[in-house]
Amino acid sequence: MKEYDVVVIGSGAGAIIVEQALIHDLKVALVDKGPLGGTCLNVGCIPTKILIFPADRIVEARESAKLGVHAEIKEVDFKSIMERMRRIVKGSQNHIQDGIEYVKELDFLEEVGFFVDDYTLDVGGEKIKGEKIFIVSGARPLIPPIKGIKNIDYLTNESVLELDQKPKSIIIIGGGYIAVEYGHFFEAMGTEVTILQRAPRLVRDEEPEISDFLKKEMEKRMGIFTNTEALEVKKVGKSYKIIAKNKKTGKYKEFSAEQILVAAGRKSNADLLKVENSGVEVDKKGYIKVNDYLETSKENIWALGDATGKKMFRHSANRQASLVWHNSIHGGKNKMDFSKVPHAVFSHPQIASVGLREKEAKKAFDILVGKAKYSEVAKGEAMMDEESFAKIIVEKNSGKILGFHIIGPYAPILIQEVINAMTTEGTVRPLINGMHIHPAMPEVVQTTIQNLQEPQ
Repeated sequence: MKEYDVVVIGSGAGAIIVEQALIHDLKVALVDKGPLGGTCLNVGCIPTKILIFPADRIVEARESAKLGVHAEIKEVDFKSIMERMRRIVKGSQNHIQDGIEYVKELDFLEEVGFFVDDYTLDVGGEKIKGEKIFIVSGARPLIPPIKGIKNIDYLTNESVLELDQKPKSIIIIGGGYIAVEYGHFFEAMGTEVTILQRAPRLVRDEEPEISDFLKKEMEKRMGIFTNTEALEVKKVGKSYKIIAKNKKTGKYKEFSAEQILVAAGRKSNADLLKVENSGVEVDKKGYIKVNDYLETSKENIWALGDATGKKMFRHSANRQASLVWHNSIHGGKNKMDFSKVPHAVFSHPQIASVGLREKEAKKAFDILVGKAKYSEVAKGEAMMDEESFAKIIVEKNSGKILGFHIIGPYAPILIQEVINAMTTEGTVRPLINGMHIHPAMPEVVQTTIQNLQEPQ
């Protein structure tokens, strides 16, 4: 049995730990059955944004009529768009593979691994042991227990990337980030889209008014049914039929489409690793339990990223990887602060958010809330954007920024100065004092502060 100073499971954010361990001249094993690069590169952030960029251009061209620009989309080359995406992803995979082969000091075990004993894994039939183990094993699509789902060829966020031919129609089961992004993409490509969301709102973790506005805008382009739970699916000829129930009214409704995409959530890969064999505990949903330092219930085993279910974004996992490595090598006790982890949803319109929602903030703080529409600043008026908006939540006495939420064009870009302010001084002062270019959309950030008032 081979023994290592460091064993890393997962080549996404886990690559950060591998690199640091090698710099410190430690004996390192990386376990990953592939493809290399983790969820983000292969089936998440990177491929989806490559697909969504042309979708954005298509919808913007349609909407340009309000500006007096009457554009026409003559053709959408779906196959070419998909091939470009796969080519870029493959190139990145090859780059990582070349890097691993170049580093002779690293043992790369491209096999399925699982725990068989304390600090011991079976990897492709061979046992290895690690003094320190970092679980960065990610998550996979959660498939809900819908009657008949196991008997059909449904798509997930992984298999959908293999399509070469545009479906004429698609039903998306789920209403979270993955569902609304793919809804935007497929509709722009020319597919008839239906979204079935069992929760009362789309992207239910966002502010209610942001969820409502997103639904209003997306309903202009596709069918969206909230409070609607898919109960049964069956193949009928060349199409699929779904029987769903409205959870509010109790009424049943049938939907049919050429393809079904299941985007109903994520499931930790901890069960595949059999982490319990090394004394690592999981919660009732199967995510690995960690404390504020990302330590598991087993000493010298850390877990981070999607495997823990906390802020499942690559930028968050990267920060966690840097933190756990520092703590593990220097004996530190630095906490991971999840309260300031931002995120974006690349739907149309786009969404970006950081910090607390208003309802959460009210429970713990005396707050002020400010809102500003894009149209309140000159650039937004030039864009003829009457409804996109930003919202800020601050502690009343200190001016501390508790949360910021935005929906509209460039949302992930506009929110960055707020993120920077939250992670440095923490108050609205830098946002107020910083000189903003006029006329430019970042002025909407300052306007939200000028509009601060007692919450309704």
